Amino acid sequence: MNASFLSSGDLIADRRADYARMLDEAGDFSAAADLMLQALELVPDWPAGLALLAAYQEHAGDIAGAIVSWTRLDQLDRDDIFAARLKLAVLGAASAPRHPPGRYVEALFDSYADRFDEALVERLDYSSPERLARLLNAAIGTGRRFSCAVDLGCGTGLSGEVLRARVVRLEGFDLSQNMLAKAEEKGLYDHLAQADLLAPPLTSGLFSDEGGEGRADLVMAADVLMYLGALETCFQNIMRLMTPDGLLLFSVEDGGTAASFALQPSLRYAHAHHYVETTLADYGFVLLAEERAALRKDGGEPVHGILFLAARTDRTQ
Repeated sequence: MNASFLSSGDLIADRRADYARMLDEAGDFSAAADLMLQALELVPDWPAGLALLAAYQEHAGDIAGAIVSWTRLDQLDRDDIFAARLKLAVLGAASAPRHPPGRYVEALFDSYADRFDEALVERLDYSSPERLARLLNAAIGTGRRFSCAVDLGCGTGLSGEVLRARVVRLEGFDLSQNMLAKAEEKGLYDHLAQADLLAPPLTSGLFSDEGGEGRADLVMAADVLMYLGALETCFQNIMRLMTPDGLLLFSVEDGGTAASFALQPSLRYAHAHHYVETTLADYGFVLLAEERAALRKDGGEPVHGILFLAARTDRTQ
């Protein structure tokens, strides 16, 4: 989420913040932080201003100052929309939470919706939906047609574009209403709704009068799980969605030798292969195929990930 769009309500403070942003973009990080401090003298409890100050302090190498600013913001921002707790964990000042704050993820993608497709596909070489589709085809062939596919974290519908031709009914769920609105414009989905993959099944938004448990013979989550952290609740929800012969297709950022999952400086989570495989088994899935691949670019460098295809097993209750 870009804090610079959120006004303080004070014109002078906003102008100082705008100048500070230009200084930061020009590489004069210390001056940007100093000017933000002046803005916050006018509005000391401005959450977006504190987020900007912390960022500029970090850019300037003032990690101690950034920790103070993020700590102050954590006290003010009860919904943690600016992810202060995640930032404190990345800076070594707190333990990493098992999940990111939901309001942060929602606001992040709400603010990103208008430029999402262009940024991912044209600038970041994003190809996870196509890679996942190829993994599915290589493992089971192209002949199977699915009666109900559920696209979790559907975003603007990039996965829907590769799924539509081989499914009878296509459903999409996302935490961001702005993303769902963009997906609606593409006309690919039979049903779109807001859902929280980390909420218990009855309150997640995945199950309703229109669609209950055991309805999906394909579930896809392309570059979604890195915004979740711990996967237990998510896999429980997915298991409840699926038919006994259902398939699960998803990607994670490669956590390498991590014990389970680890918070990255990007504020995304990376997942260890053994943790994913073990957690899948705990919720009644078995791995059918996998592939390591670059998911996209970040800061000009490839983001290494793992693509998985799993199936429900007879152990599922």
